[in-house]
Amino acid sequence: MPTMRSALLSAAALGLILTGTGPGLAKDKKEESPAVKAARDFNKDPYPSTYKPYPGRTTVITGATVFDGTGRQIDHGVVLIKDGKIAAVGSSMADMDIPADAVRIDGTGKYVTPGIIDAHSHLGDYPSPAVDAHSDGNEMTNPTTPNVWAEHSVWPQDPGFSRAMANGGVTALLVLPGSGNLMGGRGVVLKPVSARTMQGMKFPGAPYSLKMACGENPKRVYGSKGRAPSTRMGNLAVNRETWIKASEYRAKRNAGKLESRDLAMETLAGVLDGEILVQNHCYRADEMAVVLDMGKEFGYHVSTFHHAVEAYKIGDMLKASDTCSAVWADWWGFKMEAYDAIPENAGLLYKTGACVVIHSDDENGIQRLNQEAAKAQGDARRIGVVVPDGEVIRWLTLNPAKAIGIDKLTGSLEVGKGGDVVLWNGPPLSVYSRPEKVWVDGALLYDNQDRKRRAVSDFELGQPGEGDVK
Repeated sequence: MPTMRSALLSAAALGLILTGTGPGLAKDKKEESPAVKAARDFNKDPYPSTYKPYPGRTTVITGATVFDGTGRQIDHGVVLIKDGKIAAVGSSMADMDIPADAVRIDGTGKYVTPGIIDAHSHLGDYPSPAVDAHSDGNEMTNPTTPNVWAEHSVWPQDPGFSRAMANGGVTALLVLPGSGNLMGGRGVVLKPVSARTMQGMKFPGAPYSLKMACGENPKRVYGSKGRAPSTRMGNLAVNRETWIKASEYRAKRNAGKLESRDLAMETLAGVLDGEILVQNHCYRADEMAVVLDMGKEFGYHVSTFHHAVEAYKIGDMLKASDTCSAVWADWWGFKMEAYDAIPENAGLLYKTGACVVIHSDDENGIQRLNQEAAKAQGDARRIGVVVPDGEVIRWLTLNPAKAIGIDKLTGSLEVGKGGDVVLWNGPPLSVYSRPEKVWVDGALLYDNQDRKRRAVSDFELGQPGEGDVK
């Protein structure tokens, strides 16, 4: 993969050094270089996940149409979930080791997909009800605030989490800071499960992301305050100056010469180490191209451009850089940099072979990502770009998992991955279909036929349910 990450301090290289499997590398921890030890200590998470999967049972779903997230479609398929993982996927139970006490679900006439993943959300940071007291996603006190972490604003009781699962089949989401700053802070991957704390929702093993933004937002926010940046060239200048400081900080860290911690520089050095992904809010194609060059200048890789309404103009460049585009189906025109948006954006990106992701950036849109993807598929078809249903499901599952760094753990129905599964009551790209059941790590957490598993939030407790109204 053509990234510009530091080879020495990448996770893979760290593993080689620690295990002694690389040629000429140390065979025990005592011999590791000071730079590697510094990077390891530096990138430790002081707020580790405390998430524990809910108890689940071995479950086999039979007879359903299965979209496995990799683009494959299996008619009359079989999905086996065991010990919280995908244990088998195929067209027959004959070769599957299915325990006698497994829960058997007849999926005839229904559809199975991996759990839906939203690569761009602000749930918890802008929770419902939407009042000023709950507005905790934008630390707009400085154009660069990589020192703040979105997770420290997350309110676990946001009813949007349960609605995302129940109405949209969402099993993972990246919660990002807002886009008022050039560098808005760290984003965190969560599971939309009931928990008392943010850490109880935190996706184990998911990397952090740095939220960046270019274009109108930062220059408007800070230009109106009479300070830099007030132009697009100011945006780039402030970014580059900040990356220069980060590079110097990292060099001092590697040399063991740091005198004190700097939370902002720690995040940026983590990006340069390849441990923290870059999620960049950007609309115009020309700005995306410049940001890719800035990444080359300082040695980091842009994982995803978000919103990316003009990505269709540079699909070949995005494919070459292995950078995903997280897009809407048809949002456009709400500011100047959104005027060249076209509804065929996703289809044209797909045609070039670039990574397409359908995202929400919205507490309501996250509940209908399947419908947004279907709209994009239809718009592509009208210009002669035919995208198979299985590939469109990939836009909602494996591709966003890749964009936020969890594709080795979830995003597709492949053996060994987490048992994040949705059973739909009809074709998942139909406006008439809804999730019937949702499993997270093999545990059935939502079932529209079971009042005890309807994923209600605290705000919904006591509301009349089906069968309660007299």
